Amino acid sequence: MTKFEFNGKEISVKSAPDTPLLWVIREELAMTGTKFGCGMAQCGACTIHMDGEAMRSCVLPIAAVAGKKITTIEGVSQKAATAVVDAWRAENVVQCGYCQSGQIMSAVALLQKNPTPDDAAIDEAMNGNICRCATYQRIRSAIHTAAKTLKG
Repeated sequence: MTKFEFNGKEISVKSAPDTPLLWVIREELAMTGTKFGCGMAQCGACTIHMDGEAMRSCVLPIAAVAGKKITTIEGVSQKAATAVVDAWRAENVVQCGYCQSGQIMSAVALLQKNPTPDDAAIDEAMNGNICRCATYQRIRSAIHTAAKTLKG
């Protein structure tokens, strides 16, 4: 049994210790907002927060999350999350949408650490989040918009 906090609730799962967290989230916990993309932590579609840090769940074994706080797109609710989602809509970021939960999770983690990122900080934080629709300029613009909202 692996015990951890999941979207604000203490839970235990029976998965084998080497089972990727992504599969526990999607199959055992039935939360499908976190997507499978590449399975090699290269695309960012599976991004979650572990103790507030953006992590790739496709390569993170369930044993590594014991005692940790895991948040998925379904559970992210901080002020930064609301600002990011609103900015995503305002900037018309989404096209196909497949990568968006991972993009949003990375953007929220960035803004929680750095509420006023410049382009270089955004590019660094979002590096590894691939958007096959190539909405990178809109993503960057939306992060700047969210940062302005958070600043007040």
